[in-house]
Amino acid sequence: MKRLVSAPNLALATLWADQLNAAGIDASVQRRWAGSISGEIPPDQALPEVWILDDERYDAALRLLHELRNPPWRHWVCRNCLEHVDGPFEQCWNCGAQRPA
Repeated sequence: MKRLVSAPNLALATLWADQLNAAGIDASVQRRWAGSISGEIPPDQALPEVWILDDERYDAALRLLHELRNPPWRHWVCRNCLEHVDGPFEQCWNCGAQRPA
């Protein structure tokens, strides 16, 4: 078992662990509730952490986490409403149409 990353909050730690698990990399969130004692221990020691169970999958998990934290930036024009969409969005914010393939 190896620590992959500390997360700024429990929501992100859970999201990252769920995404890793969906990709076939067994991951868990440790120190889920340590934030409640952050005055008694240093605040950086109370952050939730994402751990992977198989040490050999560490590099693959690190690459996937990097992709999750840095989605590609795209610029496209919706074919349905001609709205300009910027960012990593797969759907038009104006009409809901899917990004063209």
